[in-house]
Amino acid sequence: MRSLAFLFGCAVILTTGPALAAEVPTGEWLVKDGYAQVKIENCGGALWGVISWEAKPGGRDNENPDPALRGRPVLGMPILLNMREKTVSDWGTKEQRWVGHVYNSENGKTYDANIKLANHNVMKLEGCVASIFCGSQDWTRVVATTSGIPPKGTAQKSQPKGISTAAASDVCARIPH
Repeated sequence: MRSLAFLFGCAVILTTGPALAAEVPTGEWLVKDGYAQVKIENCGGALWGVISWEAKPGGRDNENPDPALRGRPVLGMPILLNMREKTVSDWGTKEQRWVGHVYNSENGKTYDANIKLANHNVMKLEGCVASIFCGSQDWTRVVATTSGIPPKGTAQKSQPKGISTAAASDVCARIPH
């Protein structure tokens, strides 16, 4: 009986590890410090993310190097750009990540970036300059509930209250062609 329980436990461990790696981080994510939310969708085989909510409405992309884009509203702006799934070997461990770029409207710069799930409710974003100087932050999955209270026993954040929101369904329509 003990060996059966042991085998069952091993089977659970072996089947849940790859499941997390195969999970795609689409959905609504609250960025670190809670100043914005990003809606991530799969658009033609690549993940794209747009600002779908901002804590302080009316943010503008004033530092964009392209004069035609400078001053556009931050709300609805793509910031996770063309993230493609890739298996990466990190210190001998293979992991699934999505590799592409992230745009920072605070300084108008675009960085090499990758995202990966730490668990179902936490996504790690890493941005790098010249693949040497990197920084990371954890984003938390947002759960839309009618009561505004997340389900018991979850680390998920409820939908923050705010005035400024963008239509979450049009992520792919907002990507540049």
